[in-house]
Amino acid sequence: MRMSMGQVGRHLLGLAVAGLTLATSGAAFAELGQPKPWEWTLQESGSPVMDNIVWFHNFLFVLITVITLFVLALLVIVVMKFNAKANPVPSRTTHNTLIEVAWTLVPVLILVGISVPSFRLLFLELDVPKADLTIKATGKQWYWSYAYPDNGKFEFDSLMAQDKQPRLLGVDNEMVVPVNKVIRVQVTGADVIHAFALPAFGVKIDAIPGRLNETWFKATKVGMFYGQCSELCGKDHAFMPIAIRVVEDNEFASWVETAKKKYASGGTSTFASAAGPTQ
Repeated sequence: MRMSMGQVGRHLLGLAVAGLTLATSGAAFAELGQPKPWEWTLQESGSPVMDNIVWFHNFLFVLITVITLFVLALLVIVVMKFNAKANPVPSRTTHNTLIEVAWTLVPVLILVGISVPSFRLLFLELDVPKADLTIKATGKQWYWSYAYPDNGKFEFDSLMAQDKQPRLLGVDNEMVVPVNKVIRVQVTGADVIHAFALPAFGVKIDAIPGRLNETWFKATKVGMFYGQCSELCGKDHAFMPIAIRVVEDNEFASWVETAKKKYASGGTSTFASAAGPTQ
């Protein structure tokens, strides 16, 4: 059965409305700092570094799209104008100085245009500013331990909690940091190579045994932010999430006092050090 143009238009409109509804429901379901259903963009930014990463990604996307359309237009022109039927007597031109200069110079200018913001972003990521708080994150098989040397030198383990949402990202003890403060994170591994990664903060750095790597972030929004180990580190690699709770200054100060007492034994969780995470 053939459909009229009006029926086709109504069907397309219906599909568009359904797609918009699905995307809206997915966005409503998700919270800040975690993946969402049917996500095809970067996570919403929660730090200045991630703001720059998002800008650089969008800049490259526009540039690549323009280049792709330009090349496609050239291909169409060649196919239409220089086929045997339209051009029975082909040109015997072998060199064109202007074109040869252009196809050499234009790519160089494009690469220079990409390199400038790229180097600026790399410098922003690697140049750690004066920190308001330092936290040491140690990757272990298969959980994370966090130490707060600036706040009483307490330390605790953070294991995946099966009874918490979001699934495979909730933990028993979150890293807690104040909002709008520069947090320096010193990262190392206790056994094998892990990777400390927070998509919303634009952070990803290897945790290597015997080496102390360093990164930083400045959370600009209050809330929960989730990440995961991003290095294949063994059979429970998929079960060592990272959860960071960003709070106001007064709430952070209150949490520090509570944490000093809670983790006063000076060690880490007995369960974590003795048995490791459960699945």
